[in-house]
Amino acid sequence: MPRYTLRQLNYFMAVAEAGSITGAAQRLHVSHTAVSSALSELERLLHAQLLVRRKAHGVTLTPTGSYLLSRASELLEAAEELELSVASSGEELVGPLVVGSYVTVAPTVLPPLWEGFAARHPKVELTFVTGTQDEIPMRLLDGELDLAIVYDMALPRGVRSVLLYVTTAHIIMPSGHRLADAEAIALGDLAEDPMVLLEAPPSSEHTMRLFEDAGVEPRIRYRTTDYEFTRSLVARGVGYAVMVQRPAADVSYEGLPLVAKPIVPPARPVRVLMIWPEAVRLSDRARAMVVLAADSGLRSGTSAAARPAGVAISG
Repeated sequence: MPRYTLRQLNYFMAVAEAGSITGAAQRLHVSHTAVSSALSELERLLHAQLLVRRKAHGVTLTPTGSYLLSRASELLEAAEELELSVASSGEELVGPLVVGSYVTVAPTVLPPLWEGFAARHPKVELTFVTGTQDEIPMRLLDGELDLAIVYDMALPRGVRSVLLYVTTAHIIMPSGHRLADAEAIALGDLAEDPMVLLEAPPSSEHTMRLFEDAGVEPRIRYRTTDYEFTRSLVARGVGYAVMVQRPAADVSYEGLPLVAKPIVPPARPVRVLMIWPEAVRLSDRARAMVVLAADSGLRSGTSAAARPAGVAISG
């Protein structure tokens, strides 16, 4: 049986994160002596030097200390999960769950997830975070998020995923556009029209690739970084735009009408995924969210064939 304690590991992690014993003591609201004594006892029990302590220069982890830091984090998370499970007698999920989402996907996906999950697991402290496609996966791998919802585009290595739904890029234009009555529109039909480009990677790269594949050079009039601002400019007649996400109502934030049209030939489909780090064991709360998201059919009009009927999660 190990002789070290979870408190000692917690103090060690706090010192490693703060870079000094004093900083860790302040963060933990305990005395400098308590932290220093816990570290010395931990080193004695493990028969290894974990830190190099330098006056006025804080601490530096030894190679053994760096190894312990990675393993201690896993152990403390598992201990916390055990405490939460026992406290609820395994009958009801409790504790925090943080889900990140690419910002343009969030308005469509997160509200039904919140409603469905809160109804099933009311004691879980559910938090949503939005950001860019580049930012959200990195925050996930850094441990700031439990799960994330993103496009299946330019994802980093080291993540697992489940398919939520498949969508396709379409064109939006003001209601008075000359092609507003067309059933579908080829990108070449818009070669001379001004375009509003949503420049939010990877959406912008995806859009420009569509034009490149069609052999068309778009006339970009404005570049924006905001989804709703792009739709508002289009509704005001500034130009057309190519979008992936489509709200239930074809109106701008101001309430002005928009017209949405499919692209011909059809654009390549875009997969929306829920992802998590493959090296991390999912908590019971995260597992429940993955199953709910995969089974719930997050977009009206998404075909059953495009959604998994269920999901088996390991790890």
